Amino acid sequence: MSSSSSIVISPKKLRSDVYCYAYQTDSKSPLVISVLASLIERTMARNERITKNSSWALTELKNRMFDCHETPDMSIQSYLERIFKYTRAGPSVYVVAYVYIDRFCQANPGFRINQRNVHRLLITTIMVASKYVEDLNYRNSYFARVGGLTTFELNKLEMDFLFMMGFKFHVNVSVFESYCSHLEREVSIGGGYHVEKTLRCAEEIKSRHIYNNNIQQQSYTIKLLE
Repeated sequence: MSSSSSIVISPKKLRSDVYCYAYQTDSKSPLVISVLASLIERTMARNERITKNSSWALTELKNRMFDCHETPDMSIQSYLERIFKYTRAGPSVYVVAYVYIDRFCQANPGFRINQRNVHRLLITTIMVASKYVEDLNYRNSYFARVGGLTTFELNKLEMDFLFMMGFKFHVNVSVFESYCSHLEREVSIGGGYHVEKTLRCAEEIKSRHIYNNNIQQQSYTIKLLE
C-alpha cells in the first residue's frame, strides 16, 4: 500500500478546497480525503506494531464485526476516492466519519483498525455520516455497491454500528472544530490549513435560506392580498 502521506499538500490549497469546494463533473477529490487516509494509515501501522509485540488476539465478536473474508486490493486513499467519485459526499462528511471512528474505537478498546476491517469501517461510517450531514442521500444498496459489499452486509454493519455506538451520532460545532484542528495538525504541525467549519457554515446558510424563503412568502402573500 502506498502511503498517502507522501503526497505534497499545500496548506493554502487545502484551506481553499475545504472551505469553498466546488462540485464539477471532473472535480478532484477533496484534499481532506488525503489527510484522513494518511492518518488512518499511520494508525494501522501503529496497531500492527502493537499486535506484533503482543500475544493477545482479538476474540470478542464485536471486535471483529468489520472483518472481511478477503482483504480488498485497494489502498485507503483509492477507496476513499472511489467513495467520493460515486457519492459526492462533501468534505464535512469525512470529518464527521472520522469523529465516529474515533468514538467507536474509544468505546471498544479491543478494536484495532487493520487491513481486514478498515474498508468496511470506512464505508459504514461515511454512509452514516452522510445521513447525518447531507440533506439528500443515496440508498444503502447504492453505498453497498460503491463499497464492494452486498446490501445485506452493509445493512447489518450499519445496524450493529448504530447499537454499539448507542445511537450517539450528534456532532456539535465545537466537537467538529476540534477534529478539524486534529486533521490540520496532521498536515502541518503548528500551522497549516483550516478545515472547513462546515457545520457552522451549513447552519448559517440554512438560516439565510429560511430567512429568504420567509421574505419571499411574505411578499407573495402581500401580492395575493392586494
